Amino acid sequence: MKFNLASLVATFVFFSGTALATEYIHRDLMANTLPAPNCAAEADAIANANKPYQLNKYSKKFCQSQGYGWHVETIKDNGKTVCQDCAGTKDKKQCHIEDVVVTCKRIKPGSVGMLPGKS
Repeated sequence: MKFNLASLVATFVFFSGTALATEYIHRDLMANTLPAPNCAAEADAIANANKPYQLNKYSKKFCQSQGYGWHVETIKDNGKTVCQDCAGTKDKKQCHIEDVVVTCKRIKPGSVGMLPGKS
């Protein structure tokens, strides 16, 4: 009984000085997606541009363009859809999303023991 109590107290004392929280650096970005390479009817082009897959793919690219270790935390604003006429046709369009706002995060250097020899 005394051994269990002593080991419990020793465990609490050992872990009391360490921080278990990871610190992050946050950055907000605003960017535009690219239009689809092919032309389609306006309704289809808008539907293709607004697919969740497209938004997730481009938001990931936006954060990765900041450098190593940047990841998507949240998509703050989905932006607005903009369409352009294709060359030579009036009924076919290419659409993309403008002004997508994404919050990116990265682990703060040195916050989780990434630097050797420093405590």
